[in-house]
Amino acid sequence: MFAPSQVRRRGATDDTAKRSNMNKKIYVGGLAYSVTDAQLSQLFASYGTVESAKVIMDRETERSRGYGFVEMSTQEESEKAIAALNGSLHEGRNIKVNISKPRE
Repeated sequence: MFAPSQVRRRGATDDTAKRSNMNKKIYVGGLAYSVTDAQLSQLFASYGTVESAKVIMDRETERSRGYGFVEMSTQEESEKAIAALNGSLHEGRNIKVNISKPRE
């Protein structure tokens, strides 16, 4: 069995890993409804390696909800993409790009 101090350290490591992973995940809002996962990935590809790109779809209408998430391979790439793309024009719309916040 672990001593309480070991459990805390282990838990802290897990939290640190989650936080560093979240720093790589980017929220992208204000997307045109026609944007696909592939187009979203392509938009971010020039700023680094895109590990995943997902446009969120409405379950009932199967239409885009106008936002999505992109995960870059490093925090530095995420920060570079955010700095370059936040407030930029894409498909005729100003997009909002920032670090994704964890679900509550």
